[in-house]
Amino acid sequence: QVQLVESGGGSVQAGDSLKLSCAASRGTLSNLALGWFRQAPGKEREFVATIDWSGAHTNYADSVKGRFTISRDNAKSTMYLQMNSLKPEDTAVYYCASGSAVSAAAFTYKYWGQGTQVTVSS
Repeated sequence: QVQLVESGGGSVQAGDSLKLSCAASRGTLSNLALGWFRQAPGKEREFVATIDWSGAHTNYADSVKGRFTISRDNAKSTMYLQMNSLKPEDTAVYYCASGSAVSAAAFTYKYWGQGTQVTVSS
């Protein structure tokens, strides 16, 4: 069983940057596809980005493409989400998840972290 822990959230101004981390507190992430999702108040959880086990293949939601970068360090069993040019609409709880394949569909991910809050003010 894999346990995931997110960190790096916070409150920033529009245009600022944040870097989220997702680490495995138990188990390893090295052979798993990983993803970031987010959920804003009153909205459904939505896909943000995903990365395959090697880091060679990534996919992004249109809303974050060109601003966010997903990466991973398998030696550290950690995934990252570099978020630049943040907008108020990026405000949400951000979750990391692990699964067997790169996917934008939340139901394909088996293990989830507890989430970290990102708040962007204008």
